[in-house]
Amino acid sequence: MPIAATQSDFRKHIKSYLDQVNDDGQTVLIARSNQRTAAIISQEQLNALLDAVNAKEDSLDYAIARDKLIEMHILPDDPVVESNDSYWNSFKVTEDK
Repeated sequence: MPIAATQSDFRKHIKSYLDQVNDDGQTVLIARSNQRTAAIISQEQLNALLDAVNAKEDSLDYAIARDKLIEMHILPDDPVVESNDSYWNSFKVTEDK
């Protein structure tokens, strides 16, 4: 869950907020004038997001970036699929006779 702060509170406690971003993987949302908001995320989170966005969806690079984002709790974990006969039969090619 992101942490919300005002500009003045962020300025007063910048070290604390940046420690939460880097040490705890938090995102800090800073409310600004005219209903604008700035977000602070770690360089590690930014790199993983950029890797995922820039990789082809079915590539190994995308899978690695996605796993990293899941590990950081930015994306939800993939549901586990039960490996039973019904699951494996869904991949069989049926032959027309």
